[in-house]
This record gives sequence, C-alpha cells and structure tokens, in this order.
Amino acid sequence: MKKTLRIAVATFALASFATTAQAEGDAAKGEKIFKKCKVCHAVGEGAKKKVGPPLNNIIDAKAGVQEGFKYSKAMVAAGEGGLMWSVEKLDEYLTKPKKLVPKTKMNLPGGGLKKEADRANVIAYLKTFSKKE
Repeated sequence: MKKTLRIAVATFALASFATTAQAEGDAAKGEKIFKKCKVCHAVGEGAKKKVGPPLNNIIDAKAGVQEGFKYSKAMVAAGEGGLMWSVEKLDEYLTKPKKLVPKTKMNLPGGGLKKEADRANVIAYLKTFSKKE
C-alpha cells in the first residue's frame, strides 16, 4: 500500500512539473512559431505597427490602448471592460481570438494556435520583449 502511495505521489509531482515547465514555454521555439505572427506584428527595438500593433511590453498591458494604433471597436471595448494581457489571457486569446474578443480583427490561420506548447512558447518569446522588473 505504501509503495502504491509513493508511486502515485511521484507521478503527480512529475505531472505537475511537466505542466509547469510547458506553461512557461521556450522562447527559442516561440521565435520560430512567431514567424506566423510577423506578417501582422513586430517586436523588438524599432518595432513599428503593421496590420496589427507592435507587441513589445504586451505582457500585463491593457488591451486596445497602444498609442498610434487604430484598434477595432471590439478590442477597444474589451480594454475598456478591463481586459489585460496577462499570460493566462494571452493564452486564451491565442487559442481562439474571436472567442475572447468577438469581432476582433485578429485573424490567425486556423482560428488560433491549437497546441498548448505553441502558445506557451510564443508567450515566452513575447516575454523577452516585455518590461523587466
């Protein structure tokens, strides 16, 4: 009985670790996935608006307020309603943008990034362009 309990605890601990590691993502892999996003978005020094806004400092930023970019009415309303780009909200948005912000102009091929690891990796990459505290 004790051996079974130890195995169950060890399995749970390993599963928790794997989920946490995956949730944190890999920025290098995220950079490769972000190539899909570069059609509409830029990051890094000198990033300029394209079809979408630059994504520097997106982590924990309010939605729809970046100066110099004309957002859709839906995104402005989401920001006014309190939408902040936390890691969790970015993950939700990248999964299916139009589910979180109906009528958004954001148009990811396939409707969103289906794989949890892809989303985590892109978010990890975006974190490298966010304010360090």
